[in-house]
Amino acid sequence: MKTILLALLACTILLGCSNLGKLTFITKLPKNLGENSGIITLRDSTIWLIEDRGNNDEIYLVDFKGMLLKKFEVKNAKNQDWEDLATDRDGNIYIGDFGNNHNKRKNLAIYKLPNPEIEKGAKIDAEKITFNYPEQEAFPPKMAELNYDAEALFFHQGYLYVITKNRTVPFSGEAFIYKIPAKPGKHMAQLVGKFVTCKQDVICQVTAADISPDGTTIALLGYGKLWLFTDFKWDDFSNGKMKTLNLGVSTQLESLCFWNDDTLLLSDEERGNTGGNLYSLKLKK
Repeated sequence: MKTILLALLACTILLGCSNLGKLTFITKLPKNLGENSGIITLRDSTIWLIEDRGNNDEIYLVDFKGMLLKKFEVKNAKNQDWEDLATDRDGNIYIGDFGNNHNKRKNLAIYKLPNPEIEKGAKIDAEKITFNYPEQEAFPPKMAELNYDAEALFFHQGYLYVITKNRTVPFSGEAFIYKIPAKPGKHMAQLVGKFVTCKQDVICQVTAADISPDGTTIALLGYGKLWLFTDFKWDDFSNGKMKTLNLGVSTQLESLCFWNDDTLLLSDEERGNTGGNLYSLKLKK
């Protein structure tokens, strides 16, 4: 009994949780990175992460023991609202500066960084990709059309895919899929698909995305839910099979990436006594 009580106490103190649901705890993230909003991994046992609006123009390397190993100041970039990270096969990193809670922004951007694993010094250069949603005509649009916020991004075959975070009133649960060339310059995002996650406000909003290394699975994250797409055709991956997984937790899950083809890494922001952790999730094939 004493051992059980000590284990529960450790969960409360170290994890700030009472239930991890289907997630496996890896580590507590550094306290000063409590608003982590995007993660990617380029090698085993480390992640690169960013924080969202109001935080520094920096990317951070953290290991699976929760130690901050390195950070870079991102030159030629401003963290207006950094919301997700993506990477390509060359190890370039893409920062999605497209957080748009009120659907008012006209300066949406994605920053392209060279592979940070081989960069030296304390600063890293960024190239800027700017874009707009051609379907948005008012800033902000009507309450029933608030679907131009985004927190989800992944790279595939020369393009960046942005999945919107629905803020419509009443809540429709519909997410838009946009496609943008992964090269510096000014672009008009191409709407390639739409789908409905579910219709419960907040829980059904998309907060992160990634594609598996073998390109067969797309994972989208929500606050306690996961949506997996398989057997799809490009560019509208919503034409495939969508599986909804209840993660069994209700923390502020904001970040997700594939560790390998059948394992995800996830993290949540600190919220009260919860969050600020890195987790893994094994997917069933």
